[in-house]
Amino acid sequence: MPSKDIIYLVSLNHFLKFGQSSLKKLKNFFPSWREAFLSSLGNLIQAGIKESVASEFITTRVDIIPQKIAEMMAKENIKAIELENEDYSRLLSEIYNPPILLLYKGNISLLNTRSLGIVGARKNTSYGQQVSSKLCSDLVKNDFTIVSGLALGIDSIAHNITLDNNGKTIAVLGSGIDNASLYPSQNRYLANKIINNNGLIISEFTLGSLPLRYNFPMRNRIISGLSLGTLVIESAIKSGALITARTALEQNREVFAVPGNIFSLVSAGPNTLIKQGAIPVTSVDTILETLDLKRLNSYINNKISPETKEEEKIITHLSHEPIHVDELVRLSGLSTAELSSTLTLMEMRGAIKNFGGMKYALL
Repeated sequence: MPSKDIIYLVSLNHFLKFGQSSLKKLKNFFPSWREAFLSSLGNLIQAGIKESVASEFITTRVDIIPQKIAEMMAKENIKAIELENEDYSRLLSEIYNPPILLLYKGNISLLNTRSLGIVGARKNTSYGQQVSSKLCSDLVKNDFTIVSGLALGIDSIAHNITLDNNGKTIAVLGSGIDNASLYPSQNRYLANKIINNNGLIISEFTLGSLPLRYNFPMRNRIISGLSLGTLVIESAIKSGALITARTALEQNREVFAVPGNIFSLVSAGPNTLIKQGAIPVTSVDTILETLDLKRLNSYINNKISPETKEEEKIITHLSHEPIHVDELVRLSGLSTAELSSTLTLMEMRGAIKNFGGMKYALL
């Protein structure tokens, strides 16, 4: 059974005119989701909700019964997680407008594993199947969690190959997560297979949500948002896979594409992405080298070797979050003079940055 307060967030999510912006306003104004759900019209307006929307919610919430929603979730073993929960994906929380609420089935710890998104054509070719099978199995061997959308075609192949190789996979839905709403219905068996093999299925959409067209761009931003990079394997020029690639770029994530036959319509998408700067992939080594290089560069740039005993005492307390000199004096045990002179030397050699206001942080 969901926690007593989060069930009210799930219930608020059932009122479709409360989008991410409205939920943020409610979160900032009310001390709990329960108080937001039960609020008066006046308080909703004070929270920043438009009067017409607030009035409609007051009228329709009589039909939104939190206890019944909680019972349905318990019956299907559906759980909920909100943005501020420590188990929420750190990568996803960094994107523009991350989902405040996710409903899920399965292993929630996968949200914070090393993940790669794989998307592609629903009507794939034998070449697409062969490439997907090879790359997915190699990625699993390198401990990647495979994120995809449970769609027919490349998505299904990615999930299935991952499971066949005892790997970890996350399916992101563009519909409700309940059994009656799960889309496509042909993949209900695959959805159960994912859950039964320690995988994860998630959706930001309310129980009973239909797979409406405008849901899928929103779904795609979660696939790319959960992932270090997104790999496109076969897609037409106008496709959901290319939308996912674009959101990955907007989120400052890597975009990979498998080159294909120039005469094939489902190779037009990846080939176009490559012309636009996506990284061409002919083996998993390209993905490993690209992502490992980024991590290696990050490690080298952030790793500071202390050159004096004073620096050693300071570095322990430095991070990428600026910290005030007074706090460093307290934590390091150095005098103000010792600290100031040491910080100046560290700044001169590019080890740290002065953010002004007597605050310092790692570069």
